[in-house]
Amino acid sequence: MITPALLSLSFALDICIGDPRWLPHPVELMGKAISRLEHWLRGLFRDERERAGGIVLVLAVVLPTAALAFIVSRVLLSFTALFPMVLGTALFIYLASTTLALRGLISSSCLVIGAVKGGDMDGARLNLSMIVGRDTDILGETQVLKATIETVAENLSDGFIAPLFYLVLGGLPLAMAYKAINTLDSMVGYKNPQYLRFGWAAARADDVANYVPARITGVFISLAALPYFLFHARASRCAAAWRSLCRSLAMMVRDGRNHPSPNSGVPEAAMAGALGVRLGGPSAYGGSVVIKPYIGDDMATDLRASARSALVIAVLASCLAMAAAVGALLLARRL
Repeated sequence: MITPALLSLSFALDICIGDPRWLPHPVELMGKAISRLEHWLRGLFRDERERAGGIVLVLAVVLPTAALAFIVSRVLLSFTALFPMVLGTALFIYLASTTLALRGLISSSCLVIGAVKGGDMDGARLNLSMIVGRDTDILGETQVLKATIETVAENLSDGFIAPLFYLVLGGLPLAMAYKAINTLDSMVGYKNPQYLRFGWAAARADDVANYVPARITGVFISLAALPYFLFHARASRCAAAWRSLCRSLAMMVRDGRNHPSPNSGVPEAAMAGALGVRLGGPSAYGGSVVIKPYIGDDMATDLRASARSALVIAVLASCLAMAAAVGALLLARRL
């Protein structure tokens, strides 16, 4: 199990440096392994056996990842001499920080919002295409900003709250196993003819792994709306903050299922309720329009401000989650 100090330092490191390209990242290694295994397994499991091949892929990636992370974490934290102990601890903190992706989420979203503010819609669409799976070529400002709010809420869950949850629950091995599942889903978990059967296991594993974290994320988004609006509402601060909290929780319950994913709709609905925006609706993927239910009520008049507010609420929710995680670890050590 990770200690409160190591968890806090991992969070601080992610905030400070994020995922710089010049440093090796475990997810890159996972991606390369998945690509090679997919090619090999597709040759062994053809046609009706594709689903079995997908199951083997998940097991062949997730289990060794967890085992290797267990061994590495034990070795890195086993040193007693000063220099090896400091180096091992630093490497452990770095590996734990790679499971968290808050800085990357905020930075990439800021690029989209900044481009919109500067009137560079082509740049906004390009930056948005880096963080969403939908087609962005013809999106207008309103659609770009709503898509940004959606991805902030969704990626807050699977990019930060979920790995944080698994770091607390099972340390680095469980967090790395989660990252492997999440990477598998992003690479093969598509509902198209190529991956419908082969990616079935990856998609279902991701649904299971994110079920609890997504709902935790929704609660933290709702709670974060309270201090945000308490300090930012110009008039009737207490009333506005309380309404935002209640609206967020109510929307999470009402519209949390209005999404093709069993999990993504929950944090999106919480964010939509907190901001008073309507998300979801038709979106294009690979040239095909997918009709999705709407999430939330369209009350906001300034979507640029709402998108910026979504980022602040995401940061506040992350800080609340970190405080809860550290508290849970401290409580576990006393029991």
